[in-house]
Amino acid sequence: MVASRGERTVEKSTAPNLEKQDGARSGLHRVITLRHAVALYVSSLLGSGIFVIPGLAARIAGPASILSWIILSIASYPFAYTFAKLSARRPESGGIYVFAREGLGIRASAATAWLFLAWAVLGAPAATVAAASYLEFVFPLSRADVFLVAAGILIAAFVVNYLGIRFTGRVQLATVAAILAALTIAVVASVPRVSPANFTPFLPSGVASVGTAAALIVWSYLGYENTSNVAEEFKDPEKDFHRSVVISVFLISGLYLAIAVVTVGTGAYSVGSGATPFAVMMSNVLGTYGGAIVAFLAIFVTFGTVNAYVAGMARVYFAAARDGVFPRTLAVVHDRTGAPRHSLVFLIVLVLLSLAAFYLLNVDFVPAFLMASGAAILTYVIGSVAAIRLLKERGPRRALPWISLIVSLALLPFIGAFLAASVAIAGVGLLASIAISRRAARVRSA
Repeated sequence: MVASRGERTVEKSTAPNLEKQDGARSGLHRVITLRHAVALYVSSLLGSGIFVIPGLAARIAGPASILSWIILSIASYPFAYTFAKLSARRPESGGIYVFAREGLGIRASAATAWLFLAWAVLGAPAATVAAASYLEFVFPLSRADVFLVAAGILIAAFVVNYLGIRFTGRVQLATVAAILAALTIAVVASVPRVSPANFTPFLPSGVASVGTAAALIVWSYLGYENTSNVAEEFKDPEKDFHRSVVISVFLISGLYLAIAVVTVGTGAYSVGSGATPFAVMMSNVLGTYGGAIVAFLAIFVTFGTVNAYVAGMARVYFAAARDGVFPRTLAVVHDRTGAPRHSLVFLIVLVLLSLAAFYLLNVDFVPAFLMASGAAILTYVIGSVAAIRLLKERGPRRALPWISLIVSLALLPFIGAFLAASVAIAGVGLLASIAISRRAARVRSA
């Protein structure tokens, strides 16, 4: 792909302070406001797991699973603060990729870019198929139908992002508002069915079960890094990053805790396998329509998450291309929309090919989720190490990047042998990036 009419290739910026770099130079449009940032944060964290994880956690720890949600809500702040602080310090597209380049060098950032690619190519198909599977409870769908719905979610997110970050932000605002309203209504409608008797015994499986439940719940708190990927498009990054993080942490934590409390209080997690407590609660309130509402809500929530991640991931590949780590053609930006359209096409093509491979090869999604999670956590490790080197905080805040690093390292053993696949992808990708850089250097010198 080459830049066509209305597009241009953006070269690597050497501006020491990107806050003062205007949109004309970067090619990206600075249009993200506080409310757009909150919508991106919330949608990056919310996924279809919100309908499953509260019940599974309650199965593990009983009513004490509520403590696990509280612990993770508190523990998530160091991640959120660390990435927001780094983004406000240097608001450049690419997020952790940029932090790694600045704090650890170009090879570390190249490995990070490939980890992000593995995360997207493995995680997006798995997440959308999982969401589309909810429709099987409402319609007699074949396996092919489920995959077609998943492809539709991915293509819809691509189209929204192709039209530019301003349009993406508006769609995210509407999507998040609808999701929060629906989840709030569901929680409020379930409150009359909460019984104090369901909170006893509070700790039926011992103290260790709280930790086990927390290890499961932690996946609901991954996503604070994604908004950093679009930092270059913030109108006022220095002011809005930290404010949006604080608002988002309270919103997400409050919502998660409320759902956890009603899941336990209504006893919905004790029905069947405990994997569909939200459907049970909605069915109790709305009868046979409850399952259908949850199915469509799962699709809607997943679209919001995928839409946010398509926006963020495309900016990582754009930033990597701008540095010569990825092919330079991916650094093309559309003048009118400010969208890195070549990076978006690159992303959607790879994700759809991955989805097709999953279908044709009948791939088990559990390994895909684990490999994607391994890639995600490794990027958190890299980002935390970079933050320790780059941030010069004083007082208690000096500990926050260290807490982020410790929590990230503690999560890695849960990935098991699949972590090796994530490491291999980063290693092979690094070699590919070195080859791309050397070839580009030869072309320039010719």
